[in-house]
Amino acid sequence: MAIQNLSEHVLLITLPAEPQSGKELERVVRSAGTGTDCDIIVDFSLVEILSSAMICNLMILDRLQSAAGRQLVLCSVSRNICGVFTRVGLHKLFRFAEDEFAALQSLDRSTCLEP
Repeated sequence: MAIQNLSEHVLLITLPAEPQSGKELERVVRSAGTGTDCDIIVDFSLVEILSSAMICNLMILDRLQSAAGRQLVLCSVSRNICGVFTRVGLHKLFRFAEDEFAALQSLDRSTCLEP
């Protein structure tokens, strides 16, 4: 898993192809729980397997981001992984973007719309 700052207020997390220990996102969740002031983009371009631990951590991260007034966007989600989100009914919970650029644009647009 790679984590990089795209800007002062946007963090990009690139998930690995397969979950190594199920704890990849826990570090990010702990960080968000301590009041991170960043929107987060999670890049699924390498993901081949989606574990239940990853889904759980994404749900926790989404809740923490929402409570902090920040956004979470999932991008580059393959058709197979998107199917998992749809089958478990989570496609309505998360915000999706085609790729990293589209995710950044969606964050910019929503920021511009806020008073």
